[in-house]
Amino acid sequence: MNQSIGGFGKSLRVTAVAFAVAAAFGMQVSPRGELAWSTAQAQEQVRAEVGRPLQAARDLIKQQKYKEALAKLKEVEAVPNRTANENLLLEQMRASAAMQAGDLATASKSTQALIASGKLSAADQGRYAAGLASLYYRDKDYTNAAAWAQKAAAANPGDRTMRGLMIQSYYLAGDTATAQREALADVQAAEKAGQAPPEDRLQLLANLASKGTDKQAYITSLERLVAYYPKKEYWNDLLRRIESKPGYNNRLALDMYRLRRATKTLDSGNDVFEMAQLALQERQAAEAKKVLEEGFASGLLGKGNDAERQKRLLNLASQRADEAPKQLAAAETEARDLKDGDALVRIGMAYSGMGQHDKGIQLIQQGIALLQQDKAAKGRAGRVDEANLHLGLAYLRAGQKQKAVQAFKSVQGTDGSADLARLWTRVG
Repeated sequence: MNQSIGGFGKSLRVTAVAFAVAAAFGMQVSPRGELAWSTAQAQEQVRAEVGRPLQAARDLIKQQKYKEALAKLKEVEAVPNRTANENLLLEQMRASAAMQAGDLATASKSTQALIASGKLSAADQGRYAAGLASLYYRDKDYTNAAAWAQKAAAANPGDRTMRGLMIQSYYLAGDTATAQREALADVQAAEKAGQAPPEDRLQLLANLASKGTDKQAYITSLERLVAYYPKKEYWNDLLRRIESKPGYNNRLALDMYRLRRATKTLDSGNDVFEMAQLALQERQAAEAKKVLEEGFASGLLGKGNDAERQKRLLNLASQRADEAPKQLAAAETEARDLKDGDALVRIGMAYSGMGQHDKGIQLIQQGIALLQQDKAAKGRAGRVDEANLHLGLAYLRAGQKQKAVQAFKSVQGTDGSADLARLWTRVG
């Protein structure tokens, strides 16, 4: 994952251009060459010796001749006894030209003079501050970019671009504590309003968490990302992190593959083949057959040197799926006689994989009851968690999402089963 929030370049250029246009064309020129400044109260005239070079500078800005415009504005500076309004128009035009010319010092000086004049509305102050923040950001002066972006965001609270630039600038300036605090505030506000938080804020929180020592904090950040933006790259990173956690039980390999399949991250022929093999070992023939058929249909299987081996596995899975109803009936009788909870859960999953959801769920529940009876004596608490994980999957297959969530929430294992159960609730 990138260490900074992306996507700002275009918006920053647009902000600067919009600022320049607003500054350059927010004035009206009279037939006599006099410039009128529009305010909410009145239109105030300026003298022709000021208005004409201002008009010429405006035309040069239109032609993208920004340095020439700055040179023309020196003629205005040479006019003695300028009024406050004439000075204001001078600084407006100079700020506009300087920003487009990349003259940071001049742009900053003029913008600060404009804001200090007290003649700008709050919205206009925000626009000028936004332009200056963009210029500082472009110049990689992130400390000043953050300061001006904060002023712009305060003046125009709805300006999401400036809010994002401010947080990004704090991050790049090394003030990660402020960046984290502001990003988290945006995320929490969006969640409180029932909206998806901005992706770049979630990315930033994840990036900051990845640099710390608390690995669970990074996993939690990734979980937030997949909840709102379920992209393959986020899911891949998250599932890799879960598998690498201390104490993760490899017995859950098939369950991990199931989650990868659901999140469309099962995207290699080797993974598809291995998942099918594991499913057959667990006597989940119908599931193995379906996984292999999907692999052939998508083109992940059936090509290269392994094509024949893959076809043989599909034939085996198909044969066992055809034999499954008779074999499952016999296995169910035996499991009941032996009061084997593990076997009943496994058989229930097989029925679920065949589409017989009610029967499958019933058998899994019966298996859980048996496992709960002897877990204290035999130390099989982990098996109960795994069984509840499978009960949740069976409910999902049956389209009973609320009951699935309840089953997943009951999984408390520290072997990775609780992590997988929690992630299933994130799958759309």
